[in-house]
Amino acid sequence: MVKDFKAKLREYAHLLVEVGLNVQPGQTPSIESNVEFVDLTRSCVAACYDCGAREVVVYYGDDSITREGFLRADAAVFDEYPSYMKARVDWYLERKSPRLSFTGSNPELLKGVDPDRIQARRRVAGPATKPYFDAMTANRFQWCGSAHPTLAWAEKVFPGKTGQEAIDALWDAIFTVCRVTGDGKAVERWKAHAAATGRRVALLNGYQFRSLHYTNALGTDLTIRLPEDHVWAGVSDHTPEGVEFVANIPTEEVFTAPRWDGAEGRVYSALPLSVDGNLVDDFYLDFAQGRIVDVHAGQGEEFLRRAIDTDEGSHYLGEVALVPYDSPIRNTGLLFFNTLFDENASCHLAFGEAYPSCVKGGEDMDEGHRKAAGLNTSMTHIDFMVGTRDLSIVGTTHDGREIPVFVDGDFAF
Repeated sequence: MVKDFKAKLREYAHLLVEVGLNVQPGQTPSIESNVEFVDLTRSCVAACYDCGAREVVVYYGDDSITREGFLRADAAVFDEYPSYMKARVDWYLERKSPRLSFTGSNPELLKGVDPDRIQARRRVAGPATKPYFDAMTANRFQWCGSAHPTLAWAEKVFPGKTGQEAIDALWDAIFTVCRVTGDGKAVERWKAHAAATGRRVALLNGYQFRSLHYTNALGTDLTIRLPEDHVWAGVSDHTPEGVEFVANIPTEEVFTAPRWDGAEGRVYSALPLSVDGNLVDDFYLDFAQGRIVDVHAGQGEEFLRRAIDTDEGSHYLGEVALVPYDSPIRNTGLLFFNTLFDENASCHLAFGEAYPSCVKGGEDMDEGHRKAAGLNTSMTHIDFMVGTRDLSIVGTTHDGREIPVFVDGDFAF
């Protein structure tokens, strides 16, 4: 049993609503949840109303039903996107509803599913929901993703534990890395975390590096050019109206976008990657003129190649993220098999879509202008971890100065 569980769950809910979403009076938040997450969802609904929400809209999913559908539904189902599902996200977008979502699915939920079905669903869902997710990544409204344990996930993370013991262990880990202790002060701790990260963001934005050069003992030797007027961000973001929010809880990263055509060299993975429930491990990617031109993995190479082949944009990088090796998630010693957590244990890159806010004025650009500004476009965004204890990152400024950014896996400033 988790000590002070009810107090910690309330504290967690208020953290997600008050800091993650920062719900404003009169807003209509939406919560994307799971039938297993009822208690946390109800606590978050109450916290939203405490903040003055006009109404709270909840949508529940069910992992078992999702899997059954992928396995047994008529193949034609995956070639169309239901109009009622599009109408739902359009309704949210019209109201600029703050969006809270929970991750916690079985990491192997789609294992054994025909990958053609998964790709077909992505290809029809992408265009149908693009306006909504474009607005979200451009920070047109507040959004936050966080986590809730499930039995399948907990037993994957803690293979020596079963049942409630595994769930309790995962709750303890989530509360720890989210700075939730039961004393009711998680909101204060996160505001301090955001302020400290903000100082680092200001330094990076002041340098306006032309490129970053990554090296480590694994064999990584990768140079990444950055767009003109790129913008670093970390922990908190702001809507056009100036409302501050935190898109991921937990988060330790400081991130920006690379030039879509600006990666050269080889990068090795530092941690395994879960792709549609399939583990990819011990892999490297080779880049030329920004494009992934070769891939090798000791395990799961076919799943990685399929993810890279989602569309043309998925062959290029969309994110550069810096995370200290000495971070709360890394220090747990756990592999969470969940990108929200594992990406915050390590410096990481992502192939696929770039966040428009990572270039000055990018939120107001159409897709063509974003591409011209250096931002990648894609229907996917997949993070993979590259940070190691000996990782070196050197930034080169436009006047040729070389500035250490990472030394021995941690920030140099």
